[in-house]
Amino acid sequence: MKTEFVTKKMNLFLNISKRTTVAASLLVILCLLIINSCAQKKASEVTLDEKIGQMIKVGFRGFEAPPESPIADIIKNYHIGGVVLFDYDVPTDSARRNIQSPEQVQKLTDQLQSYADTPLLIAIDQEGGKVARLKEKFGFPASVSAEYLGTLNNPDSTRFYAQRTAVTLKKAGINTNLAPVVDLNTNPQNPVIGGIDRSFSADPKTVVRHATIYINELHKHGILTTLKHFPGHGSSKDDSHKGIADVTKTWEKKELTPYKMLIDSGKADIIMTAHIFNARLDSTYPATLSKPVITGILRDSLGFNGVVMSDDLQMGAIRKYYDLKETIKLSIQAGVDMLSFANNSVFDPQIAAKAHRIIKELIDDGTISEERINQSYDRIMKLKDQIR
Repeated sequence: MKTEFVTKKMNLFLNISKRTTVAASLLVILCLLIINSCAQKKASEVTLDEKIGQMIKVGFRGFEAPPESPIADIIKNYHIGGVVLFDYDVPTDSARRNIQSPEQVQKLTDQLQSYADTPLLIAIDQEGGKVARLKEKFGFPASVSAEYLGTLNNPDSTRFYAQRTAVTLKKAGINTNLAPVVDLNTNPQNPVIGGIDRSFSADPKTVVRHATIYINELHKHGILTTLKHFPGHGSSKDDSHKGIADVTKTWEKKELTPYKMLIDSGKADIIMTAHIFNARLDSTYPATLSKPVITGILRDSLGFNGVVMSDDLQMGAIRKYYDLKETIKLSIQAGVDMLSFANNSVFDPQIAAKAHRIIKELIDDGTISEERINQSYDRIMKLKDQIR
């Protein structure tokens, strides 16, 4: 268990227990250290419920997370592995979601971590430019887009803005950035990538150059990073938030190059899947649900042994065509380790409980083996050991 996580939980306890004797305090500290050491435990040393919970990442509503809040209950009772923060609530078309100010976000993340036995992945999309949840209007530093940095093509500029992002996230208590985007800008009119300036470049080497700088700066501040969207969303003409994004005729093999190079250089913490459909890679399922894509290409061909995280499984490209049980089954069978439910296309306050129950049912009926769950759990724990 990382010292910082344990220290925070000890401080929370000690602030409440000012009158505790020195001996009792030492005993409490020892107990907390033992309890929180579960992040270093192997799959054989924890309950099935805990292992399942670590595979779930959810979004929630609220600027605060008091002990009686729904998200506190979810963290404590379902042992979820992560949460994701947003500045805007899409279902209600409202700016009331998770972010108001730097001080508020820091308090929120402290509260969230206080309920966790294992450090949560507290994640956010802080790419820069148009995709930045920590905005200037909330009191956070200004950011620029990946396209701006790739076009400028100045390593010092990329380093400067990456460091600014890293410091901002660290102060806010956010340990996982859902960035950098390593999609190639092969279709500048792409409504979800090129059209909103999320790609560094159409050139794989340029993408890797700037992504590497970005990752290095975040790592210096103990922030995990996420390469997205595998196996490449840059050529799409449609928005997978809304429905099918078929790249069969537009996708190119070079879109795998950034992943290959960053995996080989040891820079890939997490890789996020895309919900794109490519009949040349899998004639039946979109990438997130595809074993040939996730296990066959990403794991076996490219050699990635880290955490594979799905993009939001409530997006239209998945939700409109697969029910929840089928989605979860296919994702896990494909090789996904962490299932994301952003709760921001639709909002379901019971989504974590439903997902947890479904995974357990799939194990009970033999559809998914506990060994498969153990593989994901061990990868997630190895990843979390990097949090500091």
